[in-house]
Amino acid sequence: MAAARRPLVAGNWKMNGLRASIAELDKMIEGHDVALRSRVDLLVCPPATLIAAFAERAKGSTVSIGAQDCHPKASGAHTGDLSAEILRDAGASAIIVGHSERRTDHGETDAAVRAKAEAVLRAGLVAIVCVGETRAEREAKQTLAVVSRQLAGSVPEGAKPETVVIAYEPVWAIGTGLTPTPQDVAEVHGTIRGELEKRFGPAADAFRILYGGSVKPDNARELLKTADVDGALVGGASLKAADFLGIAAAYR
Repeated sequence: MAAARRPLVAGNWKMNGLRASIAELDKMIEGHDVALRSRVDLLVCPPATLIAAFAERAKGSTVSIGAQDCHPKASGAHTGDLSAEILRDAGASAIIVGHSERRTDHGETDAAVRAKAEAVLRAGLVAIVCVGETRAEREAKQTLAVVSRQLAGSVPEGAKPETVVIAYEPVWAIGTGLTPTPQDVAEVHGTIRGELEKRFGPAADAFRILYGGSVKPDNARELLKTADVDGALVGGASLKAADFLGIAAAYR
């Protein structure tokens, strides 16, 4: 990993978490001790209903709070939607866009993801742009082509290493317990780095590329030491402080 790239472990809580879940956040804040915080950033992305409470609780700590999605417009007649500006006002410092579940469940295209990423940048927040292939695409040996296409269509022209993070999440590995080999991950992350270099030149070396797909404490060390892996986007294992901190502990 380039010296300039500081690891990030981000937790995507998806549609999980109630007000009582603040107890887990408290444990995460407490567990992000001096030794750990000197080596890795932590970000927790709870449901939108919890962002304000979590941000208030995390104020002054070294754990950041983010959101899981946003609308591309800043405001307007969009019932049930939340803009990046509204999420920023609630306390979010980063927003995930283009997660495979949004692409699949809501039919989000690369263009739609790009519009959302641009909205995140407009609001002055960090965009975590997700890319990744399905099992069918992988079996057809289309992984690198799919990921390259998604990157080209989803990442804004104005992307900078300090405002955009890329997350590679093989769709077939999410929640299945299956994980690609470190060699597979290195190949995809290396391709992502190469595609970023084509667009952004030398700055590409400073972009953080996270791996997401059934990351757990028992496989985190092997995955996170892989070439061009700068952290993790964690799903189910981020709901419990012990598991989330266990993954981050790979950087101790």
